Amino acid sequence: MNIFDVNWVAVIVGALAGFMVGGIWYGPIMGKKWMGAVGLSEAQIKEANMLAIYGGAFAFSLLASWTMAHTFATYDDLSAAVKILTALGVAIGFIVPAIGTNYLFSQKSKTLFFIDAGYWILFYIAMGAVHAYL
Repeated sequence: MNIFDVNWVAVIVGALAGFMVGGIWYGPIMGKKWMGAVGLSEAQIKEANMLAIYGGAFAFSLLASWTMAHTFATYDDLSAAVKILTALGVAIGFIVPAIGTNYLFSQKSKTLFFIDAGYWILFYIAMGAVHAYL
């Protein structure tokens, strides 16, 4: 199998879905709590290079979505439920422990951990659902 032989529509839409989850999660749902947990003010956020931040974040989302598409393409006939549960398993089994370990050593708050862990779980569920149905 060629590493580029994936469903590119699902890759792009999956990345967009995860990205949109982030906009909602870190906006109206957890935005204020997240800013407090990381110690940033609205002024500091407005001063940031948003093109670099959002561009980099979307590039990472594309990489994650492509990796998921490539993983699913190596198997012939996975059900939608298996794809969504696999995406959830990636979040719970790989992403959450990785950020949890980083946050323990960097002594970040439990609040920040739960905000970010919740986002990644939702991110992967959304991305997995796109890959399941496209």
